[in-house]
Order: sequence, then structure tokens, then C-alpha cells
Amino acid sequence: MFAVHCKDKPGQLQTRLDNRAAHLAYMTANLDKVVIGGPLQSDDRQTMIGSLLVLDFTDRAELEAFLAADPYAKAGLFESVTVWPYKKVFP
Repeated sequence: MFAVHCKDKPGQLQTRLDNRAAHLAYMTANLDKVVIGGPLQSDDRQTMIGSLLVLDFTDRAELEAFLAADPYAKAGLFESVTVWPYKKVFP
């Protein structure tokens, strides 16, 4: 498994909104790989500023290909994407 933190480029909320339906469809089509996922929000809890995902891949190259095919990534939404190996302990 891997934990993934995606930080949006500043001022790109419209890019996120324009690609949200395609992103959600992509994630839904791959639910067998998604442990948890959702948008990160600014302090106002209204504005999406990134994504946090835990994905069930054993191979880093396969994970990287999955992330690259995400409509958000294809649209150039992210300023940075950080990936860490992750071990689920709870619950």
C-alpha cells in the first residue's frame, strides 16, 4: 500500500472542478485499489486544495502509472505529488 499526498497548484480550483467528474469516474472504476481517498480542504472547509489517497498497490511502478493516468494529473492540476509506502494498522 501507498499513501499519496497531492497538492494543487495555486489558483487551480477551476481546473479541479472542470476535471472532477472524470477523476471520480476514474477512481470509481478502480475501487479495488482505493482504500481511502478524498480532497484536502483549506481552513474554510469549502475550498479543495489537494488530495489524500491510500492506494492498494504492491508495485511502485504500477502505482505511478495509475497516478499518471488520473484525469487530475493529466490536466496538470498538481504542484506536487508525494508518495510513501504505507502499512495499515487501524482499524
